[in-house]
Amino acid sequence: MAHLLIIELPGGNDCDLVQAALDRGDRFSFLSANLGHYMEQDAVWTRLVQAQHLLELPDFAFEAVTQAVLQVHAKDPIDAVLCLLDIRLVEAACLAEMLALKHVKAADSVRLRDKYSVRRSLAEAGIAQPEFALACSNVELKQAVAQLGLPVLVKPSDGYASQNIAMLRYPEDLDPLWSPLENMLPSGADYGLGVRANDRLMVERLLEGTVIGCDTLSMDGHHRLLGIHEKLFFEAPSFAIQGSCFATDHPQFDAIERYVFGLLDTLRFNWGATHTELMLTADGPRLIEVNGRLVGAKIARLVNYALDWSFHSALIDVHLGLEPELPAVRDEPVFAVTCWIVASQAGVLAHVALPVATDPRIRCVELMKKPGDAVRPPTENADRIGYVMVCANTRAAAEALAEQFVAQSTVMLQATPTVNPSESDQEPQFFKQAA
Repeated sequence: MAHLLIIELPGGNDCDLVQAALDRGDRFSFLSANLGHYMEQDAVWTRLVQAQHLLELPDFAFEAVTQAVLQVHAKDPIDAVLCLLDIRLVEAACLAEMLALKHVKAADSVRLRDKYSVRRSLAEAGIAQPEFALACSNVELKQAVAQLGLPVLVKPSDGYASQNIAMLRYPEDLDPLWSPLENMLPSGADYGLGVRANDRLMVERLLEGTVIGCDTLSMDGHHRLLGIHEKLFFEAPSFAIQGSCFATDHPQFDAIERYVFGLLDTLRFNWGATHTELMLTADGPRLIEVNGRLVGAKIARLVNYALDWSFHSALIDVHLGLEPELPAVRDEPVFAVTCWIVASQAGVLAHVALPVATDPRIRCVELMKKPGDAVRPPTENADRIGYVMVCANTRAAAEALAEQFVAQSTVMLQATPTVNPSESDQEPQFFKQAA
């Protein structure tokens, strides 16, 4: 029975890693900057209270974090450190290195958390990727855009979850009257838990093609590509993912695998899970970004359903230095689809009416937002309300069933208050989701 140190929960509510630890019979301690956030969620807190030790460091000052972890380790040795949240990956690597546990090295984790540093390392290794530049002021930002030329993408070098991204395609996008280049910095973007953006912006060539995500497990520098997600996005200017299809087969699987493994070897990622996003272009696969942790947005759960296997349990094994159980090789490809429910207009959520899921191919339905939460049409991934996951023998069947479920879901918003007090208790308005 291992003792795991788990640092925060991805999305602030994703308990799949904790549940995997409990299912295995492992013990865990939980480290957070704000336990109160989890206490407010009954389903989450029910699991977290089973921790051996609950550690709360409100400002996450690393000296205090280190002392708290060492105190736990002295009386109850920690066997692995696991973190699936981008803004704590560096601290997790530092703690694992301090405790001499299996983990990517701290220095390599620091580089992985900075998209520009990743690009530079890959460029020095001669790996094909989009043109790029760094900007730390609005003046430098305009210079970088002029240097690269349109179309370009601007995103935080330390960002994640498709937050605070700008796409510039046409000359009119540079008009000072509405161009984002005029006041993007300083942004002070709040990533939560007291972490703010470092205001280093990456400018890179905007590529055309198909976006895919590649999920890998690495142990002592040996990588395993588990499958490939094709990602579908809402209409521009949104950067939110509308859905994805996971498959264990792909026409370019071997070429994609070689490219991804080359990225990971160059970046010295040798222990843990990664989710690497690529654009499949006419010139071959090109990097979007490497995420040095297990894939988020509940996609790891989709992989679990597709492969009848636990990605989370395998990740625990890897960090314990144990050979993980890998999914069984199947004779036929596996297809699993996620489709997200969103609001068609901004407002305050009243209720979501979901169709009855009787088809056994529907494996999971979950709502991420609750009544009273502010919602809006999707701009970034945090705007998504809920999802459905479907597994089927063909991609077409899985997508059709998932899209039908979302089309039959109804998002109800609280009515806008009127001037007349007697009308303030009117029923919620109904907004039907488009197929």
